[in-house]
Amino acid sequence: MVTRLEGRSEASCARALAAGMQDASFEDMAAAALVLSIVPPAAAAAVVEELAPLFAMPSPPPLCDANACNPQTKRRLAARVAELGGQMVDGAIIGPPPSDTADPRLYLSGEGAEEIAALTKFGIDARVLKGPLGAAAALKMCYGGINKGGIALTTALLLAAERNGAADDLVAELAVTQKPLLERSRRQIPDMYPKASRWNPEMLEIAGFLEPDDPAAAAIWRALARFYAERARADEAGIELPVLEALLQT
Repeated sequence: MVTRLEGRSEASCARALAAGMQDASFEDMAAAALVLSIVPPAAAAAVVEELAPLFAMPSPPPLCDANACNPQTKRRLAARVAELGGQMVDGAIIGPPPSDTADPRLYLSGEGAEEIAALTKFGIDARVLKGPLGAAAALKMCYGGINKGGIALTTALLLAAERNGAADDLVAELAVTQKPLLERSRRQIPDMYPKASRWNPEMLEIAGFLEPDDPAAAAIWRALARFYAERARADEAGIELPVLEALLQT
């Protein structure tokens, strides 16, 4: 498997090389069967522009944009890829990183989705949706909004309880009446803080997804984007998470 490591952090390069990936030129990538774009949503458009030389080559491989972008963004990206001479399939990754106990799913939609679904031969759980390009993105927006929105709400209210002297009592009540939520929070909240800077733009994508039909709901997810931006700053400063970890383990 080949990849473009130019401009990536040392940590990203180390992970890619440890996974057996090889740094590649555009000429090398042209020989690939397909190209996957998996970056923070704010970088998705930049990746398309970076791949412009590849799309200009004869018979370039299809691009699967598997980023957490809303359907409107995916359609704009697909139009730009077509303008550059390529073809884009809408992809959405749902689930945790691969492990011994669980694997993520790659949902696909749009023309060419069946071609990308050939990844199932290599152990990837790829699933083609019936809807047009944007259907996978819509699924990701709804699922991500539920999952990450719930984590934000729980974190916000645990912090509020801590500020107001009710944190221990809240956790004790959750242990009685909301035990599954408490158990999930013990895993999800510590895992969230290092990712909060990436979740901020995803919340903005969800807000953009909701805005045309439900402006009030869109406002909620714009506020969640600000919330995650604040959590990213707190993580950088080394505050909040130690308090929450101690609280959640009581």
